[in-house]
Amino acid sequence: MDTKSPIPDGVNKHAESEAFYASMLSVSLTVKDLGKSLAWYHDVLGFNIDRKLERDGKLRAVALKAGNLRISINQDDGAKGWDRIKGEGFSLQITTEQNIDKVANRIKEFGGTLESEPADMPWGARLFRLKDPDGFKLSISSPRPA
Repeated sequence: MDTKSPIPDGVNKHAESEAFYASMLSVSLTVKDLGKSLAWYHDVLGFNIDRKLERDGKLRAVALKAGNLRISINQDDGAKGWDRIKGEGFSLQITTEQNIDKVANRIKEFGGTLESEPADMPWGARLFRLKDPDGFKLSISSPRPA
């Protein structure tokens, strides 16, 4: 019997050690227009402002929170070009215990546009998708009601 593992050498040696366990994930996003993104995350999505960071009298970053979720939005300085694509290759997966249809309706009431309406997923969640002003993708889900 072939016992060769598809896992690269060096990975298995950690199998007997204690696994990494995290209690929270925070995300930092660089945005083109901090004011526009702040309005979207605060007013449309409903995040609370945790703190604002200023430098040289200008707002440079805002830390936002929603329950245990933390997102920092930072003003892009343009050093890597203003036309670079943001948010490619990943999406933020956000889970809530709130009624997902009510969350989606609130977002639409406050001017947000959904990429997909709430729908039941095969794995037992109810989910909808949307993008922030810079194109960062978000999926918001809740457990499907019994």
